[in-house]
Amino acid sequence: MVKRFFNLLNKEIVGLHQAAYLLGFFAICSQVLALIRDRILAAQFGASNTLDLYYSAFRIPDILFVTVASIVSVSVLIPFLVERFEKGEGEAKEFIDTVFSFFFLFMFSVGVVAYITTPYFMSVLFPLFAKSDSFPELIKLTRILLLSPVFLGFSNLLASITQINRRFFIYAISPVVYNLGIIFGIVFLYPIFGLSGLGFGVVIGAFLHFAIQIPFIVSQKMFPVFRFPIKLSFIKSIVFTSLPRTITVSSNELAELFLISFASFFTVGSISVFNFSFNLQSVPFSIIGVSYSLAAFPTLTKLFSNGDRGEFVEQMINSSRHIIFWSIPISVLFVVLRAQIVRTVLGVGRFNWDDTRLTAAALALFTMSLVAQNLVTLFVRSYYSQGKTKTPLFMNMLSAGLIVIGSFYLVQFFNHSLFFRTFIESMLKVNGIPGTVVLMLPLGYSIGVIVNLIIHWWGFSLHFPNFSRPVKRTLFETVSASTIMGYVTYKMLGIFDGLFDINTLLGIFSQGLFSGLVGIVVAVGVLYLLGSRELSEVWVTLHKKIWKAKVIAPDADLQ
Repeated sequence: MVKRFFNLLNKEIVGLHQAAYLLGFFAICSQVLALIRDRILAAQFGASNTLDLYYSAFRIPDILFVTVASIVSVSVLIPFLVERFEKGEGEAKEFIDTVFSFFFLFMFSVGVVAYITTPYFMSVLFPLFAKSDSFPELIKLTRILLLSPVFLGFSNLLASITQINRRFFIYAISPVVYNLGIIFGIVFLYPIFGLSGLGFGVVIGAFLHFAIQIPFIVSQKMFPVFRFPIKLSFIKSIVFTSLPRTITVSSNELAELFLISFASFFTVGSISVFNFSFNLQSVPFSIIGVSYSLAAFPTLTKLFSNGDRGEFVEQMINSSRHIIFWSIPISVLFVVLRAQIVRTVLGVGRFNWDDTRLTAAALALFTMSLVAQNLVTLFVRSYYSQGKTKTPLFMNMLSAGLIVIGSFYLVQFFNHSLFFRTFIESMLKVNGIPGTVVLMLPLGYSIGVIVNLIIHWWGFSLHFPNFSRPVKRTLFETVSASTIMGYVTYKMLGIFDGLFDINTLLGIFSQGLFSGLVGIVVAVGVLYLLGSRELSEVWVTLHKKIWKAKVIAPDADLQ
């Protein structure tokens, strides 16, 4: 059985939908573990000050990951590795060793500086925490978490090798073991070490994220080692390529940082509500948007490098159609079933009904931009595959600015306009709950991301005019089916309300499950009547046994 498992890990997966569905399956596994993680946190702490501290401690490590660790990101390294492998394995190994050596020295230096300056930056970002007795714990936890971007950065370096060899099984398992490490920290290390134990669990998960890829890399004789002197020509080309990408990703991370900093000025638990709802909406994002963009990226890179613009656009159309096909119905279901989802996942222990209603409302606002988040991820990867990093840089910087500024003014408007506040609270059914101002943060986030999608779509269509028309047809069909599905699901909630005891976990889960299933059946019927091409393609793909696919020999140019 162990041998079969390792053979499965080393399978080469070809085909966009097979790779995307494989990544999606393991993304589901990872997200299930992430939901279990959040459920344990919600049960033990609720939307409390302790959990606010825990989420705040991630800010500096996350910034380091998207800035310094982006030097070895998959999207930056894969084009370089494709070029090096074409010249031979020796050239590729020299490149990998050089990147590893530079990254280690750079990350170590930046990590030391971050460790020393953590108290200053955290006091600036979270001034109310700096005045509390728990500030030393926050500093200690942040410093422990500084190890996570180191291991995740090394993992990205190895992942670029596994992905270029199409070993998507290995890459897909990494986030699964990462969440297992975090859960281990919550369950076993927190009772012993307190908040520090939560940090140790994250570090263990990050190490496992890296370590799971080592056996394949070693078998390919590509495991990086120190190589001195460092070949600066390699590093220079990577830095010039990664710098715009770093700023692109950092802009989103900085926008989130500002939103969480805003939330720290609201009622206790606001940071927790923001993070819980953000994590919940990240489940379909990770399963759909990330899976399709990761699966498409190596192929997009190779097609554009070979000058095959027609196939390049067709791959983008194919990916976009299926992202829309999955994203819009899920968005509608998340909005309609938001209370059932939050209560099922988080409604336990100290996570009370007010926390549930507020988190559900925030989830609905985040989910409004789900299709935009997924498509933007694909568009950004498409630009990277073309070697264009400045275009998504300007677009994402504009989006991040809109998110921060828009959220700030939405908060001001919410606090000063009784009509607007009453309208939002009534629409989202959170009347009478303290701290509803936090809902302006996910609203501002969604508005910024939707604007970002419009800009990306417009920019891509200027260069590839044939892109929009087939995608718009899918958009029309999916929106039509999803609207009907949402209406049916909403009506079924009322019917099943009398059949199940919604005051119990099983009852509210069953109400949401069966209402959603009826809605999905109706949506599938509508799509079938509309002659949905995506529905047929999904049916064909699901009938292929991905896990039994033949191992295809690597392309000659990768030897």
